[in-house]
Amino acid sequence: MSERIVKEAADVKLIVFACEAGMGSSLMGANQLKKMVKKAKLDVQVVHSPVQQMPDNVDVIVTHKSLAAQAKTKAPHAAVVPFMMFFGDPAVKGVVEKLKNGEAIESAV
Repeated sequence: MSERIVKEAADVKLIVFACEAGMGSSLMGANQLKKMVKKAKLDVQVVHSPVQQMPDNVDVIVTHKSLAAQAKTKAPHAAVVPFMMFFGDPAVKGVVEKLKNGEAIESAV
């Protein structure tokens, strides 16, 4: 079993909302996350990307649980936060709350 990645809040500069194909519900989920980050006044960029095309400098990956293992393989240095629902999922809200409170993000995979 590999060690879980922990990203300190101050070190998180890029969150990728990763999906399978780059369209549909995940795009709306990414936009929702962008709005939450902006409202929390965090200096963090949020981008939407297919899991196989994520930028190398990603710090935190927010993705559906079915893609979490694939995301971890693609970016082993990033904290992976899986979610179940594209809208209003507590895991997604939790990322924003932790960063807002200066808490670290721990990878769930």
